[in-house]
Amino acid sequence: MNKILIFLSALLCGAVLCTGCDQDKLDDTSVIIDSFLPQNEFDEWLADNYLNKYNINFQYRFKFVESDMDYHLTPAEYAQSIMMARLTQHLILEAYDEVTGSTEFIRNYFPKFVHLIGSPAYNENNSVTLGVAEGGKKMTLYEVNSLRSRFENQDLITLNERYFKTMHHEFGHILHQTKPYTSDFNAITAAAYVGDACFQTYGSDKSARQDGFVTRYSSKSPDEDFVENLSLYVTVTAEEWDAILEQGGQTGRLLIQQKIDIVRRYMTDTWNIDIDQLRKEVLRRQNEIWTLDFNIN
Repeated sequence: MNKILIFLSALLCGAVLCTGCDQDKLDDTSVIIDSFLPQNEFDEWLADNYLNKYNINFQYRFKFVESDMDYHLTPAEYAQSIMMARLTQHLILEAYDEVTGSTEFIRNYFPKFVHLIGSPAYNENNSVTLGVAEGGKKMTLYEVNSLRSRFENQDLITLNERYFKTMHHEFGHILHQTKPYTSDFNAITAAAYVGDACFQTYGSDKSARQDGFVTRYSSKSPDEDFVENLSLYVTVTAEEWDAILEQGGQTGRLLIQQKIDIVRRYMTDTWNIDIDQLRKEVLRRQNEIWTLDFNIN
């Protein structure tokens, strides 16, 4: 802000001096140079499949002003950004299109700005930030430059954990920030949330499930708990979900079941979305990703 004020003051002084010199004329050439890069095939594809269709600006070029300056970050690689855009379209956007019957739900509620970062975002407590949703307008996704290797290994568990479950998680935040869930969810394990100590309190997801938390991270706060239940439920099979409940034991299983029942009612009553149908669609699309065409020509 100070630099801008100084710059403006200098311009004003220059303008005053010039008015006193009848023979001096201002140059008609603008000192402001456009920095727009020429559009490539990927930009054109994004315009058709994201901007025009959903009003989403999918930004793969590194934007310093949009990045978190608390981290040392690197740009997302071009080829891996194409993979991420295509997989996000297939697994997230089109899955919601299918269960809602149109593109309007995503168009209205999905973040308008998606920013890809190539590197991980490491925190001081040795955790890694996988994604961030900000004010319902912006979603940042990290570690894009590891996408190809995980995809080639067909490591669906890690792909979900690092990327696609994360996107459902962040989108879940936007949904409940837009229309809050009922307070009875908070009361189920009200005294057991541990804040930023969630990874120190629980050594594994299994131990957290015995206290009614579907993952370690869900023990951070009610909001994180809510979206962890939603995002995990729609990205695992019914058998895998039953195994999660089994790890909770008699007490944890009951608590997790109460929570997912509230999540189910919330999504049905508030958004007219059946999470079982959404899970069926997501799982079907997960099985198709290995044969997706990543050629955008």
